[in-house]
Amino acid sequence: MSDLKTQNVEDMKKEIAEKREALRVFRFGESGSRSRNVREGRSLRRSIARILTELSARTRSADKGKIASTPKKM
Repeated sequence: MSDLKTQNVEDMKKEIAEKREALRVFRFGESGSRSRNVREGRSLRRSIARILTELSARTRSADKGKIASTPKKM
């Protein structure tokens, strides 16, 4: 996984979609049979969570900048 701090938002959204699809295939592709790599699902969920956390941090910082720059009404 590349460094999330340097990626732009569009690339991060693409990566989330790819990892969610991989997780879906992992869950339903081998239904009924035993998976050899049981940690794959956990690692996919964690990487999705890391990306979503970085996206939410960026939106919070962007929103915080908008609020601070607006003039106050008195």
